[in-house]
Amino acid sequence: MTDGAGGARGEPILRATHINKHFGPVRALHDVAIEVFPGEVVALIGDNGAGKSTLVNVLTGVLQPDAGEIEFDGRRVSLSSPSAARALGIETVYQDLAIAPHLDAVANIFLGRERLKSGVAGGLGFLDNGKMREETEQQLGRLRVRIPNLTRRLVTLSGGQRQGVAVARAVMWASKIVFMDEPTAALGVAQTEQVLDLIKRVRDTGIPVVFISHNMPNVFEVADRIVVLRLGEVAAHLDPKTATIDDAVSAMTGSLRGMAAARSEQGG
Repeated sequence: MTDGAGGARGEPILRATHINKHFGPVRALHDVAIEVFPGEVVALIGDNGAGKSTLVNVLTGVLQPDAGEIEFDGRRVSLSSPSAARALGIETVYQDLAIAPHLDAVANIFLGRERLKSGVAGGLGFLDNGKMREETEQQLGRLRVRIPNLTRRLVTLSGGQRQGVAVARAVMWASKIVFMDEPTAALGVAQTEQVLDLIKRVRDTGIPVVFISHNMPNVFEVADRIVVLRLGEVAAHLDPKTATIDDAVSAMTGSLRGMAAARSEQGG
């Protein structure tokens, strides 16, 4: 396996094989396999009901698979809960952001992970607000997320700025991988470009991103690889450098052209 620059990728950070999930009689996932390597953006696409959200929920500990194996850093793991996934360095940016809109950026980034003062003050539960603000400024600076005033509540910021805080929070705590579910949904053109640039900067730090989106131009702009799900199965693996949006749509809908593209990209 090679990266976008043609170098060796080495071993995947995350490998899932033979993932199956049912909800009663409904088959949501059937024998799904996916790998994620360091420093890449993997786009996960498919029509509504294709299984994208179910797969992400399995890979982030929200749901338990009926069958299959998940390997993380080369060892088999059981993602029994979202907290278990976070303990491994897996973070998720949800479509609804899961932010506290009436708190500022610092409080959101450290929500549930607040820094305490050292010594007796920390023992009494006093927060180290100065340290948290400093770390927030550093994190936003690394990702070039521009927030005009860190004391402003997130509800007063633009959609792109709120998304930037949500992504910065995920990357702050993600030592291994970030999942992003429709991160450009409901954003304008300029804000969308900000978020796409942010995804590229996250990738450039070496942390891989799994990017779930219905927006095909966005997918082809940022993805290094594209995994197409259809009816709960992997329908195609596409290379955005050689495949087209028509190929991706065809694979999503199961047309002959899409299946030919899938065979071509897989070397078959």
